[in-house]
Amino acid sequence: MFTGIIEAFGKVVNLEKDQQNLNLSLESRLTQELKIDQSLAHNGVCLTVVETLGDRYTVTAIQETLEKTNLGLLKMGDLINLERAMMMNSRLDGHIVQGHVDQIGFCKEVDFREGSWFFDFEYDQNQKNITIEKGSICINGVSLTVVNSGIHHFSVAIIPYTYEHTNFHLIEKGDTVNLEFDMIGKYISKLHYLQT
Repeated sequence: MFTGIIEAFGKVVNLEKDQQNLNLSLESRLTQELKIDQSLAHNGVCLTVVETLGDRYTVTAIQETLEKTNLGLLKMGDLINLERAMMMNSRLDGHIVQGHVDQIGFCKEVDFREGSWFFDFEYDQNQKNITIEKGSICINGVSLTVVNSGIHHFSVAIIPYTYEHTNFHLIEKGDTVNLEFDMIGKYISKLHYLQT
């Protein structure tokens, strides 16, 4: 479980295919604190640390993960958002995030106004995910509040601190992002789908 509060960046230093899997090696200031078998969210995707060496560590993404997320689009040198699993004895500053990405979304617009950045995102409504106004959404692992909620689109407002300390400062119109929808919303959507 995670909170959606990003701790650090990871820089992609190696990408290696292993049959249907992708081994990702990253450099991060968190590496010295990581242990093998530890869960770590990468752009919101929970992956297990399988190796550490110096300031680098390695995780493996399986085919299903590559199909549902933007991890298969990563290139050498890309920066991704990192968060270690939450500790049960501290404050929950974001919202409860599982690290199980539901689907990808696409950035439709980026607009700077009145000191903040507004990002508009669109997603495939056929997967039955929903957002609600002022509800929670996790984008590339970042816990955010939904504004302008629509049937298959929504917006978020990003303050300067979040913009600089996450990879939101790299997101441009047309980019692909990972979306994890709110847990309660997913249950409600599923119940509605089963009743129709």
